[in-house]
Amino acid sequence: MRVSRTQLLFVGGFVLLVLGLWRVDASPQRIWEGLGKLGWLVALMWPPSPGQYLTDLLEALAETVAMAFLGTLLAALIALPICFLGAGNVVGNTLLRFTVRRSYDGLRGVDSLIWALIFVSAVGMGPFAGILALAVPDIGLLAKVFSEAIESADRRQVDGVRASGGSRLQAIRYGLVPQAGPVMLSQVLYTFESNTRSATILGVVGAGGIGLALGDRIRLNDWDEAAFIILLILVTVAAIDWASRRIRLRLIRA
Repeated sequence: MRVSRTQLLFVGGFVLLVLGLWRVDASPQRIWEGLGKLGWLVALMWPPSPGQYLTDLLEALAETVAMAFLGTLLAALIALPICFLGAGNVVGNTLLRFTVRRSYDGLRGVDSLIWALIFVSAVGMGPFAGILALAVPDIGLLAKVFSEAIESADRRQVDGVRASGGSRLQAIRYGLVPQAGPVMLSQVLYTFESNTRSATILGVVGAGGIGLALGDRIRLNDWDEAAFIILLILVTVAAIDWASRRIRLRLIRA
């Protein structure tokens, strides 16, 4: 009986999963006890309630969304000019392009939570630290995606601009940017959606927003209020996802 490559990959993945669970001591008894405690916590969460802090929670949620928006906008504005340095069809110097691309990796290689801990220590607690923590890794991410979108653009439009007497800068402006623009904007929208979730986590470590309120409720065992906050976050992320999806579809059809 011949064993296919897919079967070997499946068996290998299953073996790695079992070994990984064994390494972290995920025994059946521990899993069962954890599920029991999880069920107890879910019972304490019902029914979700804002308590006497509905207005405060809505303000904190708005602060979280503002953090995500400003962090994404700051990252996009910085990534836009530097992304051209990493595009092979713009910069011909291999060493320069390699150095710039590795700088992208350096920025996005450190998680926003770590940046949040750094900026909270540097500029103090609050949403400003959260904005910076979101922006720094997103600069690397967006610059990388933007440069790849520019590299995948059709060369014929650039040649047409140059053939009509346009400068190199005009060829980039009118030949590359219109092609890569929809992809860039679509990625910015997705990053904003992702940052809305990330901003919640940053609040737990002191970067402000709804995450700070959620962390306080969990520490005080106010699980009904914690459940209400989680529902608020889910509704907000779903609304942003719906809106950004509609915008992306319009960009694709345009």
